[in-house]
Amino acid sequence: MDIYLVGGAVRDSLLGLPTQDRDWVVVGGTPQALLDQGFVAVGKDFPVFLHPTTHEEYALARTERKTAPGYRGFEVHASPDVTLEEDLGRRDLTINSIAVHADHISASGTFDLEKLCDPFGGQQDLAHKILRHTTEAFVEDPVRILRLARFAARFADFSVAPTTMALMQQMVAQGEVDHLVPERVWQEFSKGLMENTPSRMLTVLHDCKALDRLLPELERVWRTAPAPST
Repeated sequence: MDIYLVGGAVRDSLLGLPTQDRDWVVVGGTPQALLDQGFVAVGKDFPVFLHPTTHEEYALARTERKTAPGYRGFEVHASPDVTLEEDLGRRDLTINSIAVHADHISASGTFDLEKLCDPFGGQQDLAHKILRHTTEAFVEDPVRILRLARFAARFADFSVAPTTMALMQQMVAQGEVDHLVPERVWQEFSKGLMENTPSRMLTVLHDCKALDRLLPELERVWRTAPAPST
């Protein structure tokens, strides 16, 4: 059983930012193996466990298969044969798809860059300040449009990769965002409004045509607002 630190904690460490919540993925493990070590099961849709001491989240490596429209139409496969790369491949953005083995993390939380697992070029996109989808699986979950827009508000100097913007526009045209429930939309919007540059979230949603589906009143204001003077 191998344990890796993944997602935002790795990304923010590479950016020199303070890390808050740490998420872990367990490769080659089973629910029973974690329960035997004192972990507490909390996941409903897929196996997630809380560490008995730190209470940080540990999720079994998993893959997902699209079964219906919207963000709930997934079949989750979590088993010891799911690889780390397969788990990283289902994540939203390359900058969130970097992992480091727990054995390579020091007591102070630092790690060697040469020890990172980065199969999708997340470090390169961090260096070039690009928000890019990890794989084509991005199109299967409309929540990822909201998440990317929220990251654009957090990292205001990052640009959206043209191929990723095209995918989001495709998702909107196919009606994927129409399946989002208001509670989930507000959850992501409320987080985005607390970021450094919340206007960028709205700009990204406007550019991919999602703002008209999610907040048509705001889209109408956007269209009628006078162009900024130069």
